[in-house]
Amino acid sequence: MPAAPSLAEHRAERARNPLQAEPAPPRIIEIGEITAGIAVPEPGGVRFFASSRDFAPLDGTVYRSVEQAARAARDRFRNRTRPGTGARAPRLQAI
Repeated sequence: MPAAPSLAEHRAERARNPLQAEPAPPRIIEIGEITAGIAVPEPGGVRFFASSRDFAPLDGTVYRSVEQAARAARDRFRNRTRPGTGARAPRLQAI
């Protein structure tokens, strides 16, 4: 009777089978010290789930890669924090 394969052999054999390969883990996307959200693998890419309202417009979007999702979050953060964007309040004038 042949010996049962070891756990390492079993995992190696399973990894070679594309139908049995372990899925990639979800990835946390952080911008500096701010958590933008998580990228969860799914067929065709990763789906972004926002963790704060600042990133809500990106919530549910499917990106081709984690890097593309992180780039979108960085761009969103940069546009929200860039000084001088949006409507400016009128300046006070000294009399």
